[in-house]
Amino acid sequence: MSDSPELIIEEVERPHLLVVATGMRLFREYILSSIAPQYRIHMFLHAEPSWEKDYIEGWTVLESTLDAEALVVAAKKLNAEQPIDGVLCWDEARILQTAHIAEALGLPGGDVAMIDRCRDKHLTRTALAEKGVPQPESILVDTVEDALVAAEKVGYPAILKPRAMAASLGVVKVNSPEELKENWAFAHDTTVPEAPEYDVKVLVEEFADGYEISIDAAVFHGQVTPFCLARKEIGYPPYAEEIGHFVDAHDPLLVDEHLMQVLVDAHAAIAFTDGVTHTEIMMTADGPKVIEINGRIGGDMIPYLGLQATGADPGLAAAAVACGRAPELVPDRTVAGGVRFFYVDENDTVLDGVEWDESAELPATIDKLVLLMEAGQTTSPPPEGTLWGRIAYATAVAPTLDECRAGLDAAEKALRWSGHVVTEPPKEPAS
Repeated sequence: MSDSPELIIEEVERPHLLVVATGMRLFREYILSSIAPQYRIHMFLHAEPSWEKDYIEGWTVLESTLDAEALVVAAKKLNAEQPIDGVLCWDEARILQTAHIAEALGLPGGDVAMIDRCRDKHLTRTALAEKGVPQPESILVDTVEDALVAAEKVGYPAILKPRAMAASLGVVKVNSPEELKENWAFAHDTTVPEAPEYDVKVLVEEFADGYEISIDAAVFHGQVTPFCLARKEIGYPPYAEEIGHFVDAHDPLLVDEHLMQVLVDAHAAIAFTDGVTHTEIMMTADGPKVIEINGRIGGDMIPYLGLQATGADPGLAAAAVACGRAPELVPDRTVAGGVRFFYVDENDTVLDGVEWDESAELPATIDKLVLLMEAGQTTSPPPEGTLWGRIAYATAVAPTLDECRAGLDAAEKALRWSGHVVTEPPKEPAS
C-alpha cells in the first residue's frame, strides 16, 4: 500500500537535494542514477528536462543558470515550499553560482570565497604559496611582454595557462621566447561562452616534469577523504589535451603518505571545508606538485572509472557532503578502469559517418562505446578541437591496466569514421 508506514518513513528520511544543471548526458548520467534512489532531487535548468525526468522529482526552468542572483531567488522560493537539505553542482561554469545558493540558505559548501579560490587559478596559487604547499612557480601576466619577462624568471620550458579555464583548455608548453610569442594568443584568448572574465588572464608557470594524476576527494568538516585516483594520458604536444585516464584500485600512489599529506595540506591552504574536489598533481622527481584544485567532482568519466574499479560511489559521496553528512566510501572490488577519447585527423573535418563496427570481435573488458558526434557535424583535432573536438570515447574495466589498454586498443580499431575537409572558396580578385 502506498501509505504504509515503511514507505512514509523512507520518504521522510530521503534528503531534498537541489542540483544546478546536469552537464552532458553521455558524461554525467551515472551521477544522477546513483543519487536518485537515496535523495529527492529538484533541478534548476535553463530548459525543460528530458532524460533527467527519470531521476528527478521536481524542476525549475530559469532563463539562465549562470545568474547567481536569480538562482538564489529561485532557491529561496523553493526552500520556503520544500526545505532544501543540500545543493550540488558538477558543472565548472556554475559551481560559483551554486556556492551563492548554499551561502544564502546556510548549507554546506556555502562559502563563495572558498569556491573562488578553486575557480580562480591565481587565487589557488597564492593560497598554496602562503602555506608552502609544493607547486610550480607561477606569475600572473597581462601582456606578451610581461610573459616573456616571467618566462625568463621561471625558466624554459614554461607553461602558459589561462586563469579561468579547466580541462587543460588553453594550456601550452613553450620552449623559447619565439614559441611563447607564437602561442600567446592561444593561452590568452581561449575561452568558452560561460567562463568568467578577468582583466589579467594568463599565468606563466614553471614546467613541472613528470606524470600527471588527479585525485577526487570528499571533504566533510575539513576532513579530506580521497575516493578516486587517476593517471592522465596527455596528447597533442605542446598542448595538454587529456586523451584518456586510467584508474587502478591497486595503484601504489593510494598508500603514498607524502602524496596524501600534500593533498590534505593543499585543501587546508585554500580553507576548503565541505564539498567534493578534483585535484590535479604532477608527480616529479622532487615529489608531488599541485597543479590545480577544482571545487567539483571530476569530469572525463574519471569518477565513473573509480566507481567501476573500486565500488566507492562518487555521486553518493558528493550528495552526502552537500547535505552535511559524512560520506560513506566503502570499496567492494579491486580492478582497473580506463577511458580513451577519439578525434579526427584534420581541422575542419565534416563527418560523413561515424560508427562502431558491429562485426568487430571486442573483448569482454569493453564497458562502454559512446559516439559523441554524428554525420554532418564539423570538428577538428586539438588544439582547435580541444575537448569539444572528440568524436567518440570508449571505457574498459578489467583485472589489470594492461587488459584495460588492450580493450581500448581494440575499441579504437573498431571505430569507423569518414569525413571531408572544408576548404574556403577562393577569394575574388580585387577589382
